[in-house]
Amino acid sequence: MTEDTVFAAGCVLWRRSPYGDGGVEVCLVHRPKYDDWSFPKGKLKRGEDEITAALREVLEETGHRCVPGGRLPTARYVANGRPKQVAYWAAEATSGSFAASGEVDHIVWLPPAAARNRLTQPRDRTLLDALLEALHVA
Repeated sequence: MTEDTVFAAGCVLWRRSPYGDGGVEVCLVHRPKYDDWSFPKGKLKRGEDEITAALREVLEETGHRCVPGGRLPTARYVANGRPKQVAYWAAEATSGSFAASGEVDHIVWLPPAAARNRLTQPRDRTLLDALLEALHVA
């Protein structure tokens, strides 16, 4: 990465299924600016470390607190003509509630197969696969 790289962090937020079926659901956020569905993430503030930024972004975008788990693959791509590097963690939601904002207008909790279909970017499906592997979910 070069000196103009944008550094960001986020989480693949998950919870145990509320249906008592032993499954999990993942949280996707909808950003109206891009009209996309993705995982909560955002740029690091000056002097902020990656995990702190990831947890802050989850809270800001979803209204949920979470417990971080294992590190997931880092996403690297070009956004707005600049290289971007996003560090991700698996994170289990613990409490909270969503309130829409200008940045995120909707969230959804979906089973993995439905989440895979809703994700806009193929690179996010790699993160979903990594989460499921880490949780030992088929």
